Amino acid sequence: MTLTTTAVLAGGPVVPSRSVLRPLGPDEVRISGGFWADTQELNATVILDHCETWMERIGWIGNFDRAADGTVADHHDGIEFVDSEVYKLLEAMAWELGRHPDGALEARYSALVDRVAAAQEPDGYLHTAFGRPGQRPRYSDLEWGHELYCFGHLIQAAVARARSGHPDDVLVRVARRLADHVDRVFGEEGRDAICGHPEIEPALVELGRALGEPRYVELARIFVERRGRRTLATTLFQGSDYFLDDMPVREATVLRGHAVRAAYFTAGAADVAVETGDDTLLDAVQRQWGRTVAHRTYLTGGIGSHHQNEEFGADDELPPDRAYAETCAAIGSVMVSWRLLLQTADPSHADLIERTLLNAVLVSPRADGRAFYYANTLHQRQLASETHDDELSERAEANLRAPWFEVSCCPTNVARTLASVGAYFATADDDGVQLHQFADLEVDTALPDGRRVALAVRTGYPFDGRVVVSVTEASEFTLCLRIPAWSRGRARASLNGGALPVDGDTLRVRRAFAAGDELVLELDTSPRFTVAPGGVDAVRGTVAVERGPLVLCLESVDLPEGIAFDRVRIDTATTPESTATGASVRLIVDDGRDDASDDWPYRRLDAAVTARSGRAVTADLMPYAHWANRGPSLMRVWIPAAG
Repeated sequence: MTLTTTAVLAGGPVVPSRSVLRPLGPDEVRISGGFWADTQELNATVILDHCETWMERIGWIGNFDRAADGTVADHHDGIEFVDSEVYKLLEAMAWELGRHPDGALEARYSALVDRVAAAQEPDGYLHTAFGRPGQRPRYSDLEWGHELYCFGHLIQAAVARARSGHPDDVLVRVARRLADHVDRVFGEEGRDAICGHPEIEPALVELGRALGEPRYVELARIFVERRGRRTLATTLFQGSDYFLDDMPVREATVLRGHAVRAAYFTAGAADVAVETGDDTLLDAVQRQWGRTVAHRTYLTGGIGSHHQNEEFGADDELPPDRAYAETCAAIGSVMVSWRLLLQTADPSHADLIERTLLNAVLVSPRADGRAFYYANTLHQRQLASETHDDELSERAEANLRAPWFEVSCCPTNVARTLASVGAYFATADDDGVQLHQFADLEVDTALPDGRRVALAVRTGYPFDGRVVVSVTEASEFTLCLRIPAWSRGRARASLNGGALPVDGDTLRVRRAFAAGDELVLELDTSPRFTVAPGGVDAVRGTVAVERGPLVLCLESVDLPEGIAFDRVRIDTATTPESTATGASVRLIVDDGRDDASDDWPYRRLDAAVTARSGRAVTADLMPYAHWANRGPSLMRVWIPAAG
């Protein structure tokens, strides 16, 4: 196969050589205020420093210094893949510097890159836990060593730096030498093997795209084609499906196994399909993703319902109280959805990105940016214990957010995602611009024929459904705004005060726009009851409440004093009312027998129904992403329905 790749040293994390929609880079779309600007500011001023401070404190960054001076075999801090967390931090820094240059951050970035670069070996290999005298040999544990996985994150950091205006940065040169090393060792004439944790696949494709080097895309294709032959050694608990090594990618019908591995691999397979023109592979990815979204995805957009192995469950196996829904898996979901949106222009992919970002990703960081969730339950049955901000946690699952984990993949993943999140908001094609997500934005881009599109977007989203788009430079083009699924049939729009028809999943307006033209989209963010499909047995008889793009939840701290959390049902005969950020609902408090007693709990149906009469109370529901910011509490997304 002969591949030709043209260097693209601009844009965001994903810049395909062919696509229906063209992603806009940070020089073309900028978040300028509101909810998302506040979130990015928290990331820039708190989360980046928090991640760096913790990794200095516990020695993960110091591993590179000891690797450079030859002492790391005597003392290596952390597990095998902690190098990747340093690389994700570098990626976050690179995107942040591209978004908002800052001298102090630039100095921190450069100093950290120099420490990483000093540990690179003459042949390009770079890992602090393998390969030196006294350490395990290189590539001696492909199942669990994560060497290629770590390389992938370094490469993605280098792509971020190159696309932020620094194509000859030290880190870019390090990544190129590393990729050349991997090509020599694992290329067509090299070792026939794969990494236990996919990640290098999308990284190699993007490096090939950024630097115009088709060898890297070809190496990614080789890794994608090799997976599925059961070459990775299994254990009693981790079978071939855990690694997605149980069948070739084209034969699979759904994502399975370890959810993060599955999402990263699927993103890489989509990238390979696009760059090689392999429509059969792209179709396979779309089929698998479609079924995964329909049957293996939580209401929040989270994926992965098994704590053991951090895996997907079977179709419709989505228990709220045992949800794993790892933050990194949600980020992987966004990666897949974005790639498919660019290739298909199907708004359903943008719908899922919105749902996942606002609920399954933003639930991870605490409001102050100094603690995080690793896994994200949808139902907390017991009060969590207090955490300390200087305490290293194994991982925060059904507890309060923790400042750092022994496996701390999620905080740095959140950091790099928030630094580059503006890339997911808008695209362009040959005739105009598409707005997929809503925020205060400045858009300024040129179409292929030279027409300029310049817009300013203002909104109180996600709490307010009013979106105002002002044209700032006269031009003739097509402007498209996504109509979220939750507002279809209930959205209204106007242009310069005159009503526009709104029908379907997209508002399209083509005209010769004048500077000052104003398009207003009004989305219905009224709270609404949501029910799960019948196959999801774990939540049958319950309802959730959503408000616009936000999934809401009930926390015990919002119940009137003396009301037992497990004795309330939601009155679906009443209409929930909007609050500033959530909704107010009417609850029925069950009277009668105390289910917490030690008596035999099961009763005849007629007796149980009689016992469920009760009094009404009112309680506020809040965005799920904000839960547990007020200390220990009980919580549930799916609430038993009265009646």
